[in-house]
Amino acid sequence: MTEKENLMLILKGEEPEWLPRYSTFGNPNAPYKAPVATVMPRLSENTREKGKDMFGVEYTPTESAGGASLPTPNKFILDDIRKWRDVIKVPNIDDLDFERMAKADLANIDRSTTAVALGTNNGYFQMLMNFMGFTNGLCTMIEEPEEVMALYEYLADFYDVVVRRAMKYYKPDILFMGDDIATAQHPFISVNLYRELVKPYHARLGQIAMEAGIPVDMHCCGHCEAFIDDWLDFGVKMWNPAQVSNDLVGIKKKYKGRLVLIGCWDSQGPAGLVGAPDDLIREEVRKCIDTYAPGGGFIFFAGVYGPQTDELRHHQDCITDEYMKYGRPWYKNHRS
Repeated sequence: MTEKENLMLILKGEEPEWLPRYSTFGNPNAPYKAPVATVMPRLSENTREKGKDMFGVEYTPTESAGGASLPTPNKFILDDIRKWRDVIKVPNIDDLDFERMAKADLANIDRSTTAVALGTNNGYFQMLMNFMGFTNGLCTMIEEPEEVMALYEYLADFYDVVVRRAMKYYKPDILFMGDDIATAQHPFISVNLYRELVKPYHARLGQIAMEAGIPVDMHCCGHCEAFIDDWLDFGVKMWNPAQVSNDLVGIKKKYKGRLVLIGCWDSQGPAGLVGAPDDLIREEVRKCIDTYAPGGGFIFFAGVYGPQTDELRHHQDCITDEYMKYGRPWYKNHRS
């Protein structure tokens, strides 16, 4: 059985042969094949890595997030939502060779052993915050909902075309959708506002996946359990990273067989901090797995964020070692 086949057992609501470990972009140094690899067509010469995205939003790498880039503070491109038509321009993709991009992006992925997840966009909620900043963006959602929806309609018309074209050549096993609509304690917006302004555009992408018969993997950090029922409406079968600020035990029980929890690792607890002692890290790995592995519906996803130091790498190696020794064979060792 391959990593991909083992993963698909979980998505069918069955117990896997072994506990897989998830990594959004794979781990080339892992002693096993990645169960999932995420790919995303390049739509513009402008990228976050070069300092600006295709809309002109400036990004700055942050050491505390392991080099991940975030919008540069106070350099937002849109200060008045009523002017979005003059500022936000999607690129012309008529001449983009999706077939060539797919061949290049998939060249190093063994489709027989690794499932391919097709990335979509940064998320409609997040894009508005990237354009305007959180203070202005959140106020705008309350004060000018019609303009927000007009902007989202424009963006969704573009991304729907992108995803449909990409689906033809990438032939993904999973559609990856992301939108961080919550903090660690609370959602940024109410469920009602989500249903009014954001869900319709998430659902458009989800509809494409459902038409193709593939599951949606929803990336949403923070305390976002209030949105799960809505996600299920548009084909979400996987949620990453399911974080411990949510009632994960209750969620696993409620949605058994319908939603796979990816993560469940206490990334902000003592074992998630650089410098944690090895025995604490290993204990937390075992605790996480013992809590969420029974009955399936769980994929291990754990790590630590921060500057790429020897100390951090040792921390990651400790997690991997305990996963290999205790977590990966968990089902074999716990079947009666």
